[in-house]
Amino acid sequence: MRNIITSVIASLMLLASVNFDMSAQNHRYKFIDGKWVELTDEATDEAAGVKLVTDSIANDSILEIVILPADTTLNVDNRMFPAHYYLPMVFDGYEVGLTPDSIKSNAEPMSDDDPLAWVNNVVDTDKRFRRFKQQYMVSYPQSVPYNINTLPVAPKKFQAYVDPSTAKITVAEINIDQSEVKSDVKPVEVKKKYWLSQFNGHVQFSQAYVSPNWYQGGKNNLNILVSAVYNIKLNQTFNPNLLFDNTFSYKLGTNSESEDQFRKYSISEDIFQVNSKFGIKAAKLWYYSATMQFKTQFLNNYTFNTESLKAAFLSPGELNIGLGMTYAYTSKNGKFSANASIAPLSYNLRICTDEKLRAAFGIDLDRTTVSQYGSNIDAKLSWRIAHNISYNTRLTAFTNYSYIQSDWEHTLAFTINKYLTTQLYVHLRYDSQALPMPDSKWNKFQVKEILSFGFSYAIGTV
Repeated sequence: MRNIITSVIASLMLLASVNFDMSAQNHRYKFIDGKWVELTDEATDEAAGVKLVTDSIANDSILEIVILPADTTLNVDNRMFPAHYYLPMVFDGYEVGLTPDSIKSNAEPMSDDDPLAWVNNVVDTDKRFRRFKQQYMVSYPQSVPYNINTLPVAPKKFQAYVDPSTAKITVAEINIDQSEVKSDVKPVEVKKKYWLSQFNGHVQFSQAYVSPNWYQGGKNNLNILVSAVYNIKLNQTFNPNLLFDNTFSYKLGTNSESEDQFRKYSISEDIFQVNSKFGIKAAKLWYYSATMQFKTQFLNNYTFNTESLKAAFLSPGELNIGLGMTYAYTSKNGKFSANASIAPLSYNLRICTDEKLRAAFGIDLDRTTVSQYGSNIDAKLSWRIAHNISYNTRLTAFTNYSYIQSDWEHTLAFTINKYLTTQLYVHLRYDSQALPMPDSKWNKFQVKEILSFGFSYAIGTV
């Protein structure tokens, strides 16, 4: 009985700030300083809605209390304890993840329009109840009479049978023959997924800005942007000491050209890229790693209104291989992840198969490749800001200590629904060997910005 009374008092404390309107008796009550105080109509200021009440415990001081109208929208469903909480307490374990605060809500704020808001509320309510129960059992162990490990075996069940012919009552134990209990549910074999894959495809209409010295050429205009990204990685749930991540991507952007007498279009974006990373765990979030990156373009790209070629397949092409350390972090809720690879030992191979373009990419005319040794860094960050807003960025850089080249890409995506998205893409590039652009302030720094709207499709391993 003491346990039941204690549980009832705990529930009342959660509702201590609620005003009760006792209209039938023409009384109002307020919970003040640990007790219920009656507020009579005799001390009511009808114009201001203020009552003056004398609190005998607080040295007969006068308290000014404002009576607010009843709130009919107040929802206390997630504050009322389930019925079984009023039964005698049974200790069933201790959860380290529960904080001592039994009232505080740890739920992340979500919009009422969010389709998963009710799930968030139910989970938070259940966790709050379990937290209160655990704190109560820790604070008052003498009030917890049972332990789940020492409970006796459940009593047997009996049933009485009446035989009218003999006028006898027979009491017999109820036995269930388990062999007669049949189930049509067949076990499902769940296979381990050692590889996780994800594919994302986009077809978007966009507005683009390209700096005059962009290394692949291009022009400001409306364009169509097609992109596809396929990622496959080792499932670390079954391989916690290994890291193996591979990404294949292709992006093609075309602009309409009404003033070009040679072509009806130009190419603002044409890049095929492969990134691979393999690592062996060295510490908690660190891996000894080897990284590889290859990139080129597929189509020929020309200077506007000329037959002068600016880029083509394997002109240029780059292969970079590095050895170093990788730091990999993912938040518990999966909304934020960061991955950075530092390779003090790095090999970079630059390729140019077109003889006319070799000088522009720092390759001797009598050779198709140039090898460089130095260091490189590859860092990427992914942040799901909201359920329909995500931000991704990637920074790559290579230096042979006399030359540096870096690319920094930013993508801010707004998901409208399953098939419609809006993206803001910004690509910053620095090349210390870039040739000066005539009649332009752009030299070593290059920038590209694309604001697009269109269709998207994603499929992957659950």
